[in-house]
Amino acid sequence: MSIISADQAKPEYDVVIVGSGAAGGQSAFTLTLAGLKVCMLEAGRSYDPVAETPMFQTPADAPLMAVATPDKPFGFHDATIGGGWEVPGEPYTNTTKAENSQWRWWRPRMVGGRTNHWGRISLRNGPYDFKPRSRDGLGFDWPIGYEDVEPYYTKVEQLIGVYGTNDGLENTPNSPEGVLLPAPKGRAAELLSQKHGRKLGIPITSIHRAVLTKHLDYQSIPQKLFPGNKWAQGIVKEAMSERNACFWATPCGRGCNVAANYQSTTVHLPPAMATGNLDLIPMAHVREVVVKDGKATGVVFIDKVSGQEKRVAGKAVILAAGACESARLLLNSRGPDKAGVANSSGKVGKYIMDTVGTFLSGHIPALENLPPHNEDGAGGDHFYSPWWLYQEQKAGKLDFARGYHIETGGSRGMPGGGNPVPDNLAEGSYGSKFKQDARRYYGSNVHYACRGEMIPNEDSYLDLDPEVKDKFGIPVARFHWKWSEHELNMARHARKTFTAIIESMGGTVNGSKDAADGNKFIQQPGFIIHEVGGALMGADAKASVTNGFGQTWDVKNLFLTDGATFPSNADKNPTLTIMALAWRACDYLVGEAKKGNL
Repeated sequence: MSIISADQAKPEYDVVIVGSGAAGGQSAFTLTLAGLKVCMLEAGRSYDPVAETPMFQTPADAPLMAVATPDKPFGFHDATIGGGWEVPGEPYTNTTKAENSQWRWWRPRMVGGRTNHWGRISLRNGPYDFKPRSRDGLGFDWPIGYEDVEPYYTKVEQLIGVYGTNDGLENTPNSPEGVLLPAPKGRAAELLSQKHGRKLGIPITSIHRAVLTKHLDYQSIPQKLFPGNKWAQGIVKEAMSERNACFWATPCGRGCNVAANYQSTTVHLPPAMATGNLDLIPMAHVREVVVKDGKATGVVFIDKVSGQEKRVAGKAVILAAGACESARLLLNSRGPDKAGVANSSGKVGKYIMDTVGTFLSGHIPALENLPPHNEDGAGGDHFYSPWWLYQEQKAGKLDFARGYHIETGGSRGMPGGGNPVPDNLAEGSYGSKFKQDARRYYGSNVHYACRGEMIPNEDSYLDLDPEVKDKFGIPVARFHWKWSEHELNMARHARKTFTAIIESMGGTVNGSKDAADGNKFIQQPGFIIHEVGGALMGADAKASVTNGFGQTWDVKNLFLTDGATFPSNADKNPTLTIMALAWRACDYLVGEAKKGNL
């Protein structure tokens, strides 16, 4: 990669991008292949998954057999190398002491950001998801519709590679024929869940994930992505040809040194670098966007290598640092008044959202004593259940307004340092008896996770803490949070659903199956790491921060391409939509630049 130090930056670039993950990577990819000169700033260190991914290390090769620790909460082999729930010297604060209302902020500090360790679930928002207020009168409609984003969903899926099936389910859009890669077969627990879910009226089908189950067609896809542009086609063709299909070697959260899964570091950044149009400055902690005479002129950042304050100039600026960090940057920037930059509406920082999460596991006797076999699979879920009760909801038969999908789990994957048998099943056993129990019970547990839509509310937002600053002297984000009854009731419904599936399989719920109090079982906000909102797009400049292209109303050459612009947070994981919107926004930016409108 063309990685430079802060002192090597050019006097001015066409575009400065803050952040190198899904939004930043996609933005750089689109702009550099359009011929623009781009500088990307990343707050963490450089990272090369080809050289650094522990592809073939077993848990026995790691301290504590790779179990989670405070420094590595997703396990020793997780790709995250410079961030997490807590970043030394970079705190954040909460205004509530209630545990289920305290925001947990996951901040990766590495090139590629969260794309290096994410779950890679890549679901399209459906038509309902862009116009939720029109359906139930709650929250906000997007100023754009599914038809505006659909072509970009298709392009992103073709570029990154997504496996799955087209099932024609309500508000669960199909991809065009031939776009999705073959779905892997279900594992034993997933197949059993599918069988019994069907009896309960719950559709359980192949999930969509950004993992290559076969080589991409690098001969024809680049022509579809860049018709008439031979130069761009050649660069993308070369990058695509170097990616390999998954061979079930390791969990995707470690990263992938054969580029079988999507990471910004292996899919977006290499072709962007190959154009010669991208300079990437790691260890660059951005403090503010510089605005002069109503135009963004660049950014100020702290060079973490030297500790000095630096500036980089650009004809346009894109914030792609993650929803909450982008909102914090706008609030910390010096605009025409004390409210920050692009905040004439007063909406910067407002309406932050995360996915609603709760989970339940159970023991299934039918899965005991399975013959030894490898169920590692494609590094994550093969099956899931899309939301299936739209009509019941529309008829007012449920006590919550939006839906959730179910992520299914359970397999005989490689054990780590934890007990391979739940304590309640092997109580009192040791020696040869414990070995027998391990063979009998390992793989006989299933687990289900709710991933549901949160409705934006005025009590969930961030502002700047008036007293606390980070080690660079920058005011930190302060979070305010409140779940509504819709989210709490959703968590209750999900636990009842999971109990029904487990018991229909002849299983027993592990621990309590109580669902009376949603507050007790809903996961903390931020924990699912699906943060969106904070700079919502809209049709009215007085009530939103950006237009439908992520262009801020107040500063025409300042764009946001991450999840900050989301007016709602569908039950679909947001990353695919972030990339589709980023591609769309950058196409628009290029067009506006050519017209001289920026």
